[in-house]
Amino acid sequence: MQLLGPAEIRELAELLDVTPTKKLGQNFVIDANTVRRIVRVGQVSAGDVVLEVGPGLGSLTLGLLETGARVVAVEIDGRLAAQLPVTVEQLAPEASDRLTVVHEDALGLDALPLAPHRLVANLPYNVSVPVLLHLLQTLPSLVAGVVMVQAEVGRRIAAAPGSKVYGAPSVKAAWYGSWRTVGQVSRQVFWPVPNVDSILVGFSKHEHPGDDELRSRVFRIVDAAFGQRRKMLRQSLAGVFGSAQEASAALESAGLPPTARGEELTVDDFVALGRVVG
Repeated sequence: MQLLGPAEIRELAELLDVTPTKKLGQNFVIDANTVRRIVRVGQVSAGDVVLEVGPGLGSLTLGLLETGARVVAVEIDGRLAAQLPVTVEQLAPEASDRLTVVHEDALGLDALPLAPHRLVANLPYNVSVPVLLHLLQTLPSLVAGVVMVQAEVGRRIAAAPGSKVYGAPSVKAAWYGSWRTVGQVSRQVFWPVPNVDSILVGFSKHEHPGDDELRSRVFRIVDAAFGQRRKMLRQSLAGVFGSAQEASAALESAGLPPTARGEELTVDDFVALGRVVG
């Protein structure tokens, strides 16, 4: 299957009068080898139903279709959403019936025409974490995948407790599954060339530690803990539990030292605290 290269990407952009914007976090992949690498790392195979968010001009979409998978592509830009089926019909007509395009903001997504079980996407840098968490919460059929994000963000998502970059995104992502960084991506494979590095982050979903009510409580505690990460938890969680004294009692009840800080706690520790609040 023919994938898109630099010349084809620029021709499509000119045809659609598309100028990549920072507002939408648009950086289009122009290297076929990188596309195939992402698909390979995502372990996509024939018969899979794959969700792609922000397909843009179709670089990764074609790579996913090349495997024989079905692709549900969610695109916020109306021009790009309308062009994507046309591009696939021109370059890979045999795969056009395996593509479903949804013209919608991924952050507002609550259902899809097909139930995807893999997520493979070059996520818009400016909203990558909110989009990722929303999809994992909204689409229970997702079980694994790989996303390309800004390197700094990707390392935060995959960070373990005790790491300098461990924070709220790390804990919230861990609620849903196991995360790992699986490779760097050169700036030169994008158009326009971004001023940040990119990284691939893979995940495998596991059973949630609790229901939506518990998740809401846990995430509120996580936000408070890392909102003042230099403070001891008995201080940073005072607003959640009512006072520093009550926060200390809650921490001790959950088997945690009141003098601990947020970066020392695992997702299971935060879940234990969430159950105390409940």
